[in-house]
This record gives sequence, C-alpha cells and structure tokens, in this order.
Amino acid sequence: MAFRARNAPYPRQLPVRAIHGRARRSLSEAGFTLLEILITIALIALLAGVLIAGSARMLADRPATPVDVFRKAVNECRKLAVEGNQQVTLTFDSKEKIFKSSAPAGGSTFPVNGANDLTIEFLAGQKGGGAMLIAGELVETQTVPKVIFYPDGTCSPFRVQLREGANVRVIAIDLWTCAPVLESDKK
Repeated sequence: MAFRARNAPYPRQLPVRAIHGRARRSLSEAGFTLLEILITIALIALLAGVLIAGSARMLADRPATPVDVFRKAVNECRKLAVEGNQQVTLTFDSKEKIFKSSAPAGGSTFPVNGANDLTIEFLAGQKGGGAMLIAGELVETQTVPKVIFYPDGTCSPFRVQLREGANVRVIAIDLWTCAPVLESDKK
C-alpha cells in the first residue's frame, strides 16, 4: 500500500462516463423524492376513489328487473329449505306484485317493480295444456298456485311466465338445481 504525502496532488482520475460508458447519478440524485412518492400515491388514491364511487353508483341506480327479483326469491327459498331442513313454498301475489315465501320457521317477501300490466305466473313443468294467442305471442293459461322447495335442494318442476304488455317470456327451471335452464338459440 502506497502512502501519499500531505501536500501531494491526487492522481488524475478518468471521468465516470469514460469508465462505465454512461453517467452515474450521485447518491443525492438517486431514487425519488418523498414529495414525488406522496403525489403519486395521492393521484392513485384519487383515481381509485372516482372509479369505485362511479361503479357503485352505476350499479345502485339500476332498478331490479322482475327476472332479477324472481331469481333472488328462488335462491332464497332454496337456501331456506336446505339450511332449515324444511319445505318452503313460493307464491306470487299479482295484486300486490310481490313474491312470498312461506316456511314453518318463517318466510320472506320480494317486491317486484315493473309496469302495471306485469303478470307473473307459475306454469307446470312440461309444456302442454291450455294456451292462447295474445298479441301474436303464445301464452299458457294453465298455472300452478305455488312452487315447493324441498330440504334436499330440489324443487317441484315448474316454469315461470312473465308477461309485460305484448312481451312474454317463459323461463324453465331445472328441478334439481332450481336454476333457470339455458334457452336454445333455435326457434
């Protein structure tokens, strides 16, 4: 190891760029400042708040359709039957426009928002029986008064018919899962 005298000049050093081919930042210039990090976090939080509030408002403003209310009523009845190990019935009161579930341990109601001419009817599980043509749509007239959900998670075979003006929609329900049967594209 060589010692340097007190007043001896330092040997000439090559610039940093010549050694590594690029300039190096000093330690005080490396990284981000605290202010830059805080501004970035504040902007991300602001954008996230706007997106979450906007999406929540968009979803909350959407009124529940009669089909949505029907599906919720079916899911709740099936859940009540399975969890309570009891038979649960589901009916629709056309005057009050409300689904009613009843069970030995209690029940629930599910109000339906829709047009004044909205009609919801439970139909037998299989097509057939009485039907009539209304405004060019085939409407079934043989209804069942209630649907039964059993403790094993199944339900009595049924379909639901939703009529709103000239629009008629029939949804078949799978008796094993109590879920809507997928509709075929073929007509």
